[in-house]
Amino acid sequence: MQPVVVAPTVSGDPRGHAPAVESVPEERFESDARGGHPPVRCPYCDRPFRRARYESLHRGLEHSERLSDRERAAAERAARTEQAAYRRVRLYALATLVSLYFGLLIVAAFVV
Repeated sequence: MQPVVVAPTVSGDPRGHAPAVESVPEERFESDARGGHPPVRCPYCDRPFRRARYESLHRGLEHSERLSDRERAAAERAARTEQAAYRRVRLYALATLVSLYFGLLIVAAFVV
């Protein structure tokens, strides 16, 4: 079997293209699949994914011109879910930084 090149998308890249990375053997996906289920594969390029949501995102980014209405809706739903997760992480990071700042400010006020 030929190794499959798998790379995560880069945040901030408007087209969702991933940088070139070293090849990952296809057998690794089959052994890493959770619950004994085989990995999900893209019907257009046969690329394996660990979750169906990742495969929907891939189809929306790479094969958008070939999608049916149902597949396009699934890709949009997966993109909205992904955006909500990114927003939540950013809010947690902001809350952590604000808490750290004010915590250090209070500590400095008592020490000085």
